[in-house]
Amino acid sequence: MADKLRTDVGIDKIKDYLMSRIDTSNPVEVEKVGRYLKHIEMYRRMERTVKKEGVSVMTTNASQTFVKSHPLLNEMNKVNSSIMNIERTFNFIDDKNNGKPKFTASDLI
Repeated sequence: MADKLRTDVGIDKIKDYLMSRIDTSNPVEVEKVGRYLKHIEMYRRMERTVKKEGVSVMTTNASQTFVKSHPLLNEMNKVNSSIMNIERTFNFIDDKNNGKPKFTASDLI
């Protein structure tokens, strides 16, 4: 049986990987890495809370009681969208281009 794929990569490993792939002299790129890591940490905290409390919660409003989805699920989706948006904006250094950022003609449009 194959080993289970681990998706809980440590923040330090992610930071090291990203910092090795960007121009660290560019403060904007370094800031993006910091924001990216903070979003991952927020997402993981919310994920732990939802795992602990369950994906549905019981809500009581006066004499009514009903089950609804955990409020953090919507927030997790928002944070995940932010993570994906930050990923799209990274200007990774191209190893085949002598360490310079890889730009294409579509970047001009």
